[in-house]
Amino acid sequence: MTLEVGEIAPNFEAELTDGTTINLAEILADGQKVILYFYPKDSTPGCTTQACDFRDNFSAFQDAGFRVFGVSKDSAKSHAKFVEKYQLPFELIVDSDIILHRLFGVWREKMNYGKTFLGVSRSSFVIDTDGTLLYAKYNVRAKGHIARLMSEFDIE
Repeated sequence: MTLEVGEIAPNFEAELTDGTTINLAEILADGQKVILYFYPKDSTPGCTTQACDFRDNFSAFQDAGFRVFGVSKDSAKSHAKFVEKYQLPFELIVDSDIILHRLFGVWREKMNYGKTFLGVSRSSFVIDTDGTLLYAKYNVRAKGHIARLMSEFDIE
């Protein structure tokens, strides 16, 4: 399954690092757009680069009306360490059962050194206040991705 720009994003309820639950429809109803980005693993080089790029540009995303959420299958404890170590100002979603990964089509077959396995495809989605996908990219590169997102949405 691959989501496309113009489609309605799947609604979801998810657990944040601190154990609270969020609901996409409620966030959108509050007039906030959502950036949902999926990444493989806390504290790995590419994931840290991507998270720190979001951190360094967080206020620009906020000023443009976006709420940023990172999603991985790591535990709340792992997320908490990642947030603390890199002073991440945005929320991380705990998806250890990969329900959200499957809902957004980012849990995919991958290949490494000739072996096939299932894993997360680093992906980003931008969801407008009406639930429409404004941006849906799979297999993004960690480095430079945030700059491309900012350019795409004229965020300075």
